[in-house]
Parts: sequence; structure tokens; C-alpha cells
Amino acid sequence: MINKHDFRKIRENLAKYDLDRENLIKKARDVLKLAKQVIYSVHRKDMEEAADSVAVLKKAKEELDKIASAHEYLPYEGSYSEAMQEYVEALAYFIFVKDKKIPTMGSLKVNEEDYLMGICDLTGELTRKAVTIAHKEDKEVEKIKELVEELFGEFIKIDMRNGNLRKKADSIKWNLKKLEEVMYDIKKK
Repeated sequence: MINKHDFRKIRENLAKYDLDRENLIKKARDVLKLAKQVIYSVHRKDMEEAADSVAVLKKAKEELDKIASAHEYLPYEGSYSEAMQEYVEALAYFIFVKDKKIPTMGSLKVNEEDYLMGICDLTGELTRKAVTIAHKEDKEVEKIKELVEELFGEFIKIDMRNGNLRKKADSIKWNLKKLEEVMYDIKKK
């Protein structure tokens, strides 16, 4: 009546998926932790430590990608996507502070949605940096405001169907408003 071999194969495949998923979640936590270390080092202006953390972060991302490629559904797990977003945010922040540019999606080897959501989060770190340095580095604050303004201009051209991406993109508008207020306060001095 039923094919017991078929059901055994299904059980084995599901068990392997669960094991791979658990490995993915653990490695995703490592990527999240390393990304936060990069951001923290950059905020502290310790670019040497940040560069060391970036090297470890890139290696951890490669390991995570390898785990994710083990099954067709693993790249769609929430923990994988969150790790990729943090990865984008951390590398983009590090590269912006170091080289005054934003890395491309292709150079980071992430998908469109994770790239865009990571860039949305980047604007929060840039705003935090601008507020911190506003009292002494107004030219840098102005560069950050211009970048966030440019990013906002690009995001409003995108038809955002995804609820999470739309919410994160809305944060760019609020970060830009805060930066405009900071610039106003600087000019008022």
C-alpha cells in the first residue's frame, strides 16, 4: 500500500536538513557577533582591530555560505538573511570610513534584498557617527549627510513590495531627518 522506503528517505532528508539548519544558525550567530565587533571597532576609531575582525568575518561568511549551499531552502532561513544583512552593514561601514565609498552588492556576494536591508541599517551607524563627531568634524558630518541623502534618493526609486525592506528603507528617511537637524545645529553655532 505505501512505499516504506520512500518514507524512510523522506525522514532521512528531513533529519539532514534539521542538522544543516542547526549548523547554519550557529554559524550565523558567529557572523552576527563578528559584524558587531567590526562596527564597534570602527566607532572606536580602531581601524587596525576592525580590519582584523573584517578578515575573520569574511572567512566566517564563506563558511556560512558553504553551509547554506548544502540545501536549496537554507539560504531562505531567517538567521542566514539576518547574518548577511549585518555582514553588509559592517563591511559597508568599515569601507565607508576607510575609503569613503560603499561596496557593491557583487563585491559582498549577497542577494539584492539582504544588500538593501544592510545598507538601510548602515544609515543608522552613519547617523550615530555623525552625532558623535558633530562638535568637531562638521565637514565629515556633511559628507555623511550627503551619502545618506544619496542613498535615500536611490531607495525611493525602488518599488518595495517586501514589508521588511520597506520598514528598513523608511529608517533612512528618519536618519536623514536627524542628520539634517545635526547640520542645522552645526550651522547655527
